[in-house]
Amino acid sequence: MTKKLAGLPTWQRNLFVLWFGVFMTGIGFSEVLPFLSLYVDTLGNFSKNQLTFYSGLAFAITFLMTAIVSPFWGKLADSKGRKLMLLRASLGMAIVFLLMGLAQNIWQLVFLRALQGLFGGFVSNANAMIATQTPKERSGYALGMLVTGVTGGQLLGPFIGGILASVVSYRVSFFITGIIFLLVFTLTLTLVKEEFTPIERGASPSRKEVFKLLPFPKLTVGLFTTTFIIQTVNLSISPIVALFVRELNYGAGSTTFLAGVVAAMPGIATMIAAPRFGRIGDRIGTHRMIMIGFVLAFIFMLPTGFVTTVWQLAIMRFMIGISDATMLPAVQTMLTKSTPREITSRIFAYNQSFQSLGAVAGPMLGTVIASVLDYNGIFIFSAFLIVLNAILFFIRTRFLRAGGSLDD
Repeated sequence: MTKKLAGLPTWQRNLFVLWFGVFMTGIGFSEVLPFLSLYVDTLGNFSKNQLTFYSGLAFAITFLMTAIVSPFWGKLADSKGRKLMLLRASLGMAIVFLLMGLAQNIWQLVFLRALQGLFGGFVSNANAMIATQTPKERSGYALGMLVTGVTGGQLLGPFIGGILASVVSYRVSFFITGIIFLLVFTLTLTLVKEEFTPIERGASPSRKEVFKLLPFPKLTVGLFTTTFIIQTVNLSISPIVALFVRELNYGAGSTTFLAGVVAAMPGIATMIAAPRFGRIGDRIGTHRMIMIGFVLAFIFMLPTGFVTTVWQLAIMRFMIGISDATMLPAVQTMLTKSTPREITSRIFAYNQSFQSLGAVAGPMLGTVIASVLDYNGIFIFSAFLIVLNAILFFIRTRFLRAGGSLDD
Protein backbone atom coordinates (compact mmCIF):
# COMPACT_ATOMS: atom_id res chain seq x y z
CA MET A 1 0.00 0.00 0.00
CA THR A 2 2.82 2.39 0.88
CA LYS A 3 4.40 1.76 -2.56
CA LYS A 4 1.14 2.74 -4.27
CA LEU A 5 0.93 5.91 -2.17
CA ALA A 6 4.56 6.77 -2.93
CA GLY A 7 3.75 6.73 -6.65
CA LEU A 8 1.01 9.37 -6.36
CA PRO A 9 1.48 13.13 -6.81
CA THR A 10 2.59 14.82 -3.58
CA TRP A 11 -0.70 16.56 -2.85
CA GLN A 12 -2.72 13.39 -3.47
CA ARG A 13 -0.45 11.24 -1.32
CA ASN A 14 -0.66 13.81 1.47
CA LEU A 15 -4.44 13.85 1.12
CA PHE A 16 -4.83 10.09 1.55
CA VAL A 17 -2.46 9.94 4.52
CA LEU A 18 -3.97 12.97 6.23
CA TRP A 19 -7.52 11.73 5.57
CA PHE A 20 -6.67 8.66 7.62
CA GLY A 21 -5.10 10.89 10.26
CA VAL A 22 -8.11 13.19 10.64
CA PHE A 23 -10.43 10.18 10.56
CA MET A 24 -8.57 8.68 13.51
CA THR A 25 -8.51 12.05 15.27
CA GLY A 26 -12.29 12.23 14.96
CA ILE A 27 -12.59 8.75 16.39
CA GLY A 28 -10.09 9.46 19.16
CA PHE A 29 -11.97 12.50 20.39
CA SER A 30 -15.42 10.88 20.24
CA GLU A 31 -14.99 7.18 20.95
CA VAL A 32 -14.81 7.68 24.71
CA LEU A 33 -18.33 9.14 24.84
CA PRO A 34 -20.13 5.82 25.47
CA PHE A 35 -17.87 4.66 28.27
CA LEU A 36 -15.92 7.62 29.71
CA SER A 37 -18.27 7.95 32.69
CA LEU A 38 -18.21 4.17 33.20
CA TYR A 39 -14.40 4.21 33.11
CA VAL A 40 -14.40 7.04 35.65
CA ASP A 41 -16.65 4.85 37.82
CA THR A 42 -13.89 2.20 37.93
CA LEU A 43 -11.32 4.67 39.29
CA GLY A 44 -12.88 5.23 42.70
CA ASN A 45 -15.93 4.93 44.92
CA PHE A 46 -18.06 7.92 43.93
CA SER A 47 -21.55 9.07 44.78
CA LYS A 48 -23.91 9.75 41.87
CA ASN A 49 -23.21 13.50 42.02
CA GLN A 50 -19.45 12.96 42.27
CA LEU A 51 -19.49 10.57 39.34
CA THR A 52 -21.47 13.06 37.26
CA PHE A 53 -19.08 15.90 38.15
CA TYR A 54 -15.88 13.96 37.47
CA SER A 55 -17.25 12.61 34.18
CA GLY A 56 -18.07 16.15 33.04
CA LEU A 57 -14.66 17.43 34.13
CA ALA A 58 -12.78 14.64 32.33
CA PHE A 59 -14.78 15.26 29.18
CA ALA A 60 -14.65 19.05 29.10
CA ILE A 61 -11.01 19.63 30.01
CA THR A 62 -9.82 18.27 26.66
CA PHE A 63 -11.77 20.93 24.78
CA LEU A 64 -10.75 23.64 27.24
CA MET A 65 -7.09 22.94 26.65
CA THR A 66 -7.68 22.86 22.88
CA ALA A 67 -9.33 26.29 23.01
CA ILE A 68 -6.42 27.71 25.03
CA VAL A 69 -3.45 26.33 23.07
CA SER A 70 -4.78 26.39 19.48
CA PRO A 71 -3.59 29.99 18.78
CA PHE A 72 -0.10 29.09 20.02
CA TRP A 73 0.15 26.00 17.81
CA GLY A 74 -1.11 28.07 14.85
CA LYS A 75 1.65 30.64 15.26
CA LEU A 76 4.24 27.89 15.65
CA ALA A 77 3.01 26.19 12.48
CA ASP A 78 3.48 29.45 10.56
CA SER A 79 7.13 29.63 11.60
CA LYS A 80 8.18 25.96 11.85
CA GLY A 81 5.99 24.14 9.37
CA ARG A 82 2.77 22.18 9.46
CA LYS A 83 4.30 18.72 9.10
CA LEU A 84 6.12 19.22 12.41
CA MET A 85 2.78 20.10 14.02
CA LEU A 86 1.17 16.99 12.52
CA LEU A 87 3.95 14.81 13.93
CA ARG A 88 3.69 16.50 17.33
CA ALA A 89 -0.08 16.00 17.46
CA SER A 90 -0.14 12.36 16.32
CA LEU A 91 2.75 11.22 18.52
CA GLY A 92 1.44 13.17 21.50
CA MET A 93 -2.04 11.66 21.19
CA ALA A 94 -0.56 8.17 20.78
CA ILE A 95 1.36 8.48 24.04
CA VAL A 96 -1.59 10.05 25.88
CA PHE A 97 -4.06 7.35 24.83
CA LEU A 98 -1.67 4.59 25.83
CA LEU A 99 -1.23 6.23 29.25
CA MET A 100 -5.00 6.70 29.67
CA GLY A 101 -5.33 2.94 29.58
CA LEU A 102 -2.99 2.81 32.60
CA ALA A 103 -4.69 5.49 34.71
CA GLN A 104 -5.12 4.49 38.36
CA ASN A 105 -7.25 7.34 39.68
CA ILE A 106 -9.52 10.09 38.46
CA TRP A 107 -6.90 12.85 38.66
CA GLN A 108 -4.48 10.94 36.47
CA LEU A 109 -7.24 10.55 33.90
CA VAL A 110 -8.19 14.24 34.08
CA PHE A 111 -4.53 15.22 33.63
CA LEU A 112 -4.17 12.95 30.61
CA ARG A 113 -7.40 14.25 29.09
CA ALA A 114 -5.94 17.75 29.46
CA LEU A 115 -2.78 16.59 27.66
CA GLN A 116 -4.96 15.19 24.87
CA GLY A 117 -6.29 18.70 24.30
CA LEU A 118 -2.79 20.16 24.59
CA PHE A 119 -1.49 17.88 21.83
CA GLY A 120 -4.42 18.69 19.51
CA GLY A 121 -4.15 20.50 16.21
CA PHE A 122 -3.87 17.62 13.76
CA VAL A 123 -7.08 18.50 11.90
CA SER A 124 -6.41 22.24 11.57
CA ASN A 125 -2.86 21.68 10.32
CA ALA A 126 -4.00 18.96 7.91
CA ASN A 127 -6.53 21.39 6.44
CA ALA A 128 -3.92 24.13 6.15
CA MET A 129 -1.41 21.83 4.44
CA ILE A 130 -3.92 20.45 1.93
CA ALA A 131 -5.34 23.91 1.19
CA THR A 132 -1.89 25.30 0.34
CA GLN A 133 -0.50 22.33 -1.61
CA THR A 134 -3.46 21.15 -3.68
CA PRO A 135 -4.00 22.52 -7.22
CA LYS A 136 -6.74 25.17 -7.15
CA GLU A 137 -8.97 23.17 -9.48
CA ARG A 138 -8.90 20.23 -7.02
CA SER A 139 -8.92 22.13 -3.70
CA GLY A 140 -12.67 21.82 -3.19
CA TYR A 141 -12.49 18.07 -3.68
CA ALA A 142 -9.47 17.73 -1.38
CA LEU A 143 -10.84 19.82 1.49
CA GLY A 144 -14.19 18.09 1.11
CA MET A 145 -12.43 14.76 1.50
CA LEU A 146 -10.84 15.92 4.75
CA VAL A 147 -14.24 17.02 6.06
CA THR A 148 -15.65 13.55 5.38
CA GLY A 149 -12.72 12.07 7.31
CA VAL A 150 -13.28 14.19 10.40
CA THR A 151 -17.06 13.84 10.30
CA GLY A 152 -16.87 10.12 9.62
CA GLY A 153 -14.50 9.64 12.55
CA GLN A 154 -16.69 11.66 14.89
CA LEU A 155 -19.74 9.75 13.68
CA LEU A 156 -18.25 6.27 14.02
CA GLY A 157 -16.23 7.04 17.15
CA PRO A 158 -19.00 6.50 19.74
CA PHE A 159 -20.15 3.33 17.98
CA ILE A 160 -16.61 1.91 17.69
CA GLY A 161 -15.84 2.89 21.28
CA GLY A 162 -18.97 1.16 22.52
CA ILE A 163 -18.14 -2.03 20.63
CA LEU A 164 -14.49 -2.05 21.74
CA ALA A 165 -15.42 -1.52 25.37
CA SER A 166 -17.99 -4.33 25.15
CA VAL A 167 -15.71 -6.83 23.38
CA VAL A 168 -12.42 -6.11 25.15
CA SER A 169 -12.33 -3.56 28.00
CA TYR A 170 -12.13 0.17 28.64
CA ARG A 171 -8.37 0.07 29.10
CA VAL A 172 -7.67 -2.04 26.01
CA SER A 173 -9.80 0.38 23.97
CA PHE A 174 -7.36 3.17 24.87
CA PHE A 175 -4.38 0.95 24.00
CA ILE A 176 -5.80 0.11 20.55
CA THR A 177 -6.43 3.79 19.78
CA GLY A 178 -2.92 4.72 20.93
CA ILE A 179 -1.38 2.11 18.61
CA ILE A 180 -3.40 3.44 15.68
CA PHE A 181 -2.14 6.98 16.40
CA LEU A 182 1.41 5.57 16.29
CA LEU A 183 0.56 4.30 12.80
CA VAL A 184 -0.70 7.79 11.87
CA PHE A 185 2.59 9.26 13.14
CA THR A 186 4.64 6.75 11.11
CA LEU A 187 2.67 7.35 7.89
CA THR A 188 2.91 11.13 8.34
CA LEU A 189 6.65 10.94 8.98
CA THR A 190 7.44 8.74 6.00
CA LEU A 191 4.87 9.72 3.35
CA VAL A 192 3.78 13.33 3.92
CA LYS A 193 5.91 15.87 2.05
CA GLU A 194 5.67 19.58 2.80
CA GLU A 195 6.31 22.60 0.61
CA PHE A 196 6.50 25.24 3.31
CA THR A 197 6.83 29.03 3.07
CA PRO A 198 6.81 30.82 6.47
CA ILE A 199 4.33 33.66 6.90
CA GLU A 200 5.95 36.93 7.83
CA ARG A 201 5.11 38.39 11.20
CA GLY A 202 2.65 41.28 10.99
CA ALA A 203 1.31 40.25 7.57
CA SER A 204 -2.23 39.65 8.83
CA PRO A 205 -4.60 42.24 10.38
CA SER A 206 -4.95 42.52 14.14
CA ARG A 207 -8.08 41.35 15.96
CA LYS A 208 -9.46 44.92 16.12
CA GLU A 209 -8.77 45.44 12.42
CA VAL A 210 -10.56 42.19 11.57
CA PHE A 211 -13.79 43.30 13.22
CA LYS A 212 -13.56 46.76 11.62
CA LEU A 213 -13.56 45.06 8.23
CA LEU A 214 -16.82 43.21 8.95
CA PRO A 215 -19.87 44.74 7.21
CA PHE A 216 -22.26 43.18 9.78
CA PRO A 217 -20.29 42.79 13.04
CA LYS A 218 -23.38 42.30 15.22
CA LEU A 219 -24.63 39.52 12.96
CA THR A 220 -21.22 37.86 13.02
CA VAL A 221 -21.13 37.92 16.83
CA GLY A 222 -24.68 36.55 16.81
CA LEU A 223 -23.56 33.65 14.63
CA PHE A 224 -20.67 33.00 17.02
CA THR A 225 -23.20 32.90 19.86
CA THR A 226 -25.42 30.51 17.91
CA THR A 227 -22.47 28.19 17.31
CA PHE A 228 -21.61 28.31 21.02
CA ILE A 229 -25.15 27.49 22.18
CA ILE A 230 -25.66 24.72 19.59
CA GLN A 231 -22.46 23.05 20.78
CA THR A 232 -23.36 23.60 24.43
CA VAL A 233 -26.77 21.99 23.98
CA ASN A 234 -25.43 19.10 21.88
CA LEU A 235 -22.71 18.14 24.36
CA SER A 236 -24.55 18.79 27.62
CA ILE A 237 -25.55 15.11 27.77
CA SER A 238 -22.30 13.66 26.39
CA PRO A 239 -20.38 12.93 29.62
CA ILE A 240 -23.27 11.13 31.30
CA VAL A 241 -24.99 9.52 28.30
CA ALA A 242 -23.84 6.06 29.44
CA LEU A 243 -25.12 6.70 32.96
CA PHE A 244 -28.50 7.82 31.61
CA VAL A 245 -28.68 4.77 29.32
CA ARG A 246 -27.83 2.50 32.26
CA GLU A 247 -30.58 4.13 34.32
CA LEU A 248 -33.18 3.79 31.56
CA ASN A 249 -32.15 0.20 30.88
CA TYR A 250 -32.15 -0.74 34.58
CA GLY A 251 -28.64 -2.13 34.20
CA ALA A 252 -29.75 -4.83 31.73
CA GLY A 253 -27.97 -5.58 28.46
CA SER A 254 -24.77 -4.00 27.17
CA THR A 255 -24.74 -0.41 28.41
CA THR A 256 -21.64 0.55 26.42
CA PHE A 257 -23.08 -0.72 23.13
CA LEU A 258 -26.43 1.01 23.66
CA ALA A 259 -24.69 4.21 24.76
CA GLY A 260 -22.63 4.09 21.56
CA VAL A 261 -25.79 3.79 19.47
CA VAL A 262 -27.44 6.70 21.31
CA ALA A 263 -24.32 8.88 21.04
CA ALA A 264 -24.04 8.22 17.30
CA MET A 265 -27.66 9.10 16.48
CA PRO A 266 -27.27 12.91 16.09
CA GLY A 267 -24.24 12.50 13.82
CA ILE A 268 -25.99 9.96 11.60
CA ALA A 269 -29.00 12.23 11.18
CA THR A 270 -26.85 15.27 10.43
CA MET A 271 -24.82 13.41 7.79
CA ILE A 272 -28.03 12.29 6.06
CA ALA A 273 -29.97 15.54 6.22
CA ALA A 274 -27.39 18.35 6.02
CA PRO A 275 -26.85 18.36 2.21
CA ARG A 276 -30.61 18.38 1.57
CA PHE A 277 -31.29 21.18 4.04
CA GLY A 278 -28.40 23.16 2.59
CA ARG A 279 -30.08 23.19 -0.82
CA ILE A 280 -33.40 24.20 0.77
CA GLY A 281 -31.64 27.05 2.58
CA ASP A 282 -30.29 28.35 -0.73
CA ARG A 283 -33.87 28.61 -1.98
CA ILE A 284 -35.73 30.05 1.03
CA GLY A 285 -32.94 32.00 2.73
CA THR A 286 -30.25 30.86 5.14
CA HIS A 287 -31.56 32.91 8.07
CA ARG A 288 -35.00 31.31 7.67
CA MET A 289 -33.39 27.86 7.69
CA ILE A 290 -31.70 28.64 10.99
CA MET A 291 -35.00 29.78 12.52
CA ILE A 292 -36.64 26.55 11.34
CA GLY A 293 -33.79 24.71 13.03
CA PHE A 294 -34.48 26.47 16.34
CA VAL A 295 -38.15 25.46 16.16
CA LEU A 296 -37.31 21.83 15.39
CA ALA A 297 -34.64 21.72 18.12
CA PHE A 298 -37.13 22.92 20.75
CA ILE A 299 -39.85 20.51 19.54
CA PHE A 300 -37.44 17.55 19.75
CA MET A 301 -35.42 18.56 22.81
CA LEU A 302 -38.25 19.17 25.28
CA PRO A 303 -39.90 15.70 24.94
CA THR A 304 -36.49 14.07 25.35
CA GLY A 305 -36.65 15.11 28.99
CA PHE A 306 -39.57 12.72 29.45
CA VAL A 307 -38.29 9.55 27.74
CA THR A 308 -38.59 6.29 29.67
CA THR A 309 -36.71 3.81 27.43
CA VAL A 310 -33.36 3.69 25.66
CA TRP A 311 -34.96 3.46 22.22
CA GLN A 312 -37.09 6.52 22.87
CA LEU A 313 -33.88 8.34 23.76
CA ALA A 314 -32.15 7.09 20.59
CA ILE A 315 -35.03 8.23 18.37
CA MET A 316 -35.18 11.68 19.95
CA ARG A 317 -31.40 12.08 19.67
CA PHE A 318 -31.71 11.22 15.97
CA MET A 319 -34.32 13.96 15.61
CA ILE A 320 -32.00 16.42 17.36
CA GLY A 321 -29.47 15.58 14.65
CA ILE A 322 -32.09 16.61 12.08
CA SER A 323 -32.39 20.02 13.71
CA ASP A 324 -28.59 20.32 13.80
CA ALA A 325 -28.54 19.66 10.06
CA THR A 326 -30.73 22.71 9.49
CA MET A 327 -28.54 25.02 11.58
CA LEU A 328 -24.87 24.02 11.41
CA PRO A 329 -24.33 24.31 7.61
CA ALA A 330 -26.51 27.44 7.54
CA VAL A 331 -24.35 29.17 10.15
CA GLN A 332 -21.24 28.41 8.09
CA THR A 333 -22.96 29.72 4.96
CA MET A 334 -24.02 32.98 6.64
CA LEU A 335 -20.51 33.52 7.95
CA THR A 336 -19.13 33.03 4.45
CA LYS A 337 -21.64 35.46 2.90
CA SER A 338 -21.17 38.14 5.55
CA THR A 339 -17.35 38.07 5.72
CA PRO A 340 -14.86 39.73 3.34
CA ARG A 341 -12.73 37.13 1.59
CA GLU A 342 -9.44 38.45 3.03
CA ILE A 343 -10.48 37.67 6.64
CA THR A 344 -12.62 34.56 6.11
CA SER A 345 -10.05 32.24 7.69
CA ARG A 346 -9.75 34.45 10.77
CA ILE A 347 -13.51 34.62 11.26
CA PHE A 348 -13.88 30.86 10.88
CA ALA A 349 -11.09 30.41 13.42
CA TYR A 350 -12.98 32.57 15.91
CA ASN A 351 -16.12 30.55 15.22
CA GLN A 352 -14.13 27.39 15.96
CA SER A 353 -13.06 28.92 19.27
CA PHE A 354 -16.70 29.49 20.21
CA GLN A 355 -17.45 25.91 19.24
CA SER A 356 -14.66 24.66 21.51
CA LEU A 357 -15.93 26.83 24.36
CA GLY A 358 -19.37 25.31 23.85
CA ALA A 359 -17.78 21.88 24.10
CA VAL A 360 -16.45 22.96 27.50
CA ALA A 361 -19.60 24.69 28.74
CA GLY A 362 -22.00 21.94 27.62
CA PRO A 363 -20.63 19.04 29.70
CA MET A 364 -20.08 21.23 32.76
CA LEU A 365 -23.57 22.70 32.49
CA GLY A 366 -24.99 19.22 32.03
CA THR A 367 -23.31 17.89 35.14
CA VAL A 368 -24.57 20.79 37.26
CA ILE A 369 -28.14 20.43 35.99
CA ALA A 370 -28.05 16.64 36.42
CA SER A 371 -26.96 17.10 40.03
CA VAL A 372 -29.96 19.36 40.70
CA LEU A 373 -32.68 18.09 38.34
CA ASP A 374 -31.41 14.59 37.41
CA TYR A 375 -30.52 13.54 33.86
CA ASN A 376 -33.92 14.38 32.34
CA GLY A 377 -33.56 17.99 33.46
CA ILE A 378 -30.63 18.50 31.08
CA PHE A 379 -32.92 18.25 28.06
CA ILE A 380 -35.62 20.48 29.53
CA PHE A 381 -33.08 23.20 30.39
CA SER A 382 -31.48 22.85 26.94
CA ALA A 383 -34.87 23.38 25.27
CA PHE A 384 -35.25 26.77 26.95
CA LEU A 385 -31.65 27.65 26.11
CA ILE A 386 -32.60 27.07 22.47
CA VAL A 387 -35.52 29.50 22.87
CA LEU A 388 -33.11 32.16 24.17
CA ASN A 389 -30.79 31.56 21.23
CA ALA A 390 -33.71 31.87 18.79
CA ILE A 391 -34.79 35.20 20.27
CA LEU A 392 -31.27 36.66 20.03
CA PHE A 393 -30.85 35.44 16.46
CA PHE A 394 -34.29 36.82 15.49
CA ILE A 395 -33.24 40.25 16.73
CA ARG A 396 -29.87 40.14 14.92
CA THR A 397 -31.49 39.32 11.56
CA ARG A 398 -34.24 41.95 11.51
CA PHE A 399 -32.56 43.78 8.62
CA LEU A 400 -32.77 40.62 6.46
CA ARG A 401 -36.52 40.26 7.08
CA ALA A 402 -36.89 43.94 6.20
CA GLY A 403 -35.46 43.28 2.74
CA GLY A 404 -31.75 43.72 3.50
CA SER A 405 -29.08 41.55 1.94
CA LEU A 406 -25.73 40.14 3.04
CA ASP A 407 -24.39 41.24 -0.36
CA ASP A 408 -25.16 44.93 0.23
